[in-house]
Amino acid sequence: MRKITTCLWFESQAEEAATLYTSLIADSRILEVQRFGEAGPGTPGTAMAVTFELAGQQFMALNGRPGSAFTEAASVYVACESQAEIDELWAGLTADGGEEGQCGWLKDRWGVSWQIVPRQLSELLGHADPMAAQGAMKAMLGMRKLDLAALYEAAGL
Repeated sequence: MRKITTCLWFESQAEEAATLYTSLIADSRILEVQRFGEAGPGTPGTAMAVTFELAGQQFMALNGRPGSAFTEAASVYVACESQAEIDELWAGLTADGGEEGQCGWLKDRWGVSWQIVPRQLSELLGHADPMAAQGAMKAMLGMRKLDLAALYEAAGL
C-alpha cells in the first residue's frame, strides 16, 4: 500500500463501486479485497475493504457504518482525453441512480462526487485572449455534461 491513499466510505457497496470504477477507467484494477471473518463486525465473507487503482491513483473503498454520506466537499477529478471518454464515463457513473450536476460534476449512485472534464478545459478557461476564456466559461456554466466542441466554439477557437 502507498503512503497516501484516498479512502471512500460506503455503507456496504465498496466492492460493487470499485468494480464499476475499474471497469470504466482505463488502466485500472482491483488490487486487494479484505473480507469480514467470523469475528465481524460485518457479515462473514463480505468485503470489508477494497484497494484499487484508477489510472495509477490508489484508492480504498471501505464498508463502514451506515449514515456517513459523501458530499461535494471531496470529489474525484478525471481529466478526459476526448469527448468519447467524457460520454462513456458520464453514462457509466450516472447510470442506475446517479445524478447529473453542473459544469461537469456528477454524483454516482452511491453519492460519490466526480468531475468529468476535458483535459483542455484549463487552457480554454485560462486562454490568453480574455474573450475566448470568458466565452468558454459562460458556455461551461450552462452545461451539465461538458461538450468539448461547444466549449471551443463558445471560445471562438
